[in-house]
Amino acid sequence: MATGNTISLPEELLAGIRSAADAERRSVDDVLADAVQRYLEDRSWTKLFEYGASRANALGLRESDVDQLIAESRTEHRNR
Repeated sequence: MATGNTISLPEELLAGIRSAADAERRSVDDVLADAVQRYLEDRSWTKLFEYGASRANALGLRESDVDQLIAESRTEHRNR
């Protein structure tokens, strides 16, 4: 685990983090690490959704096409 890292947070936000950490009997570091991990995972999903939307747009697909395309793919795989 890294040590000696320094970050700056607004006092009001830090007070909220300390309160949450106390309520959960966790360290502030643990709460912050969990929050940052969740943020990075959310960011990863957002990038994946943006990629999917971009590919669908490039292929001229609409959301209303999805059910039919899934059904066609399943039928195709069953017939292999």
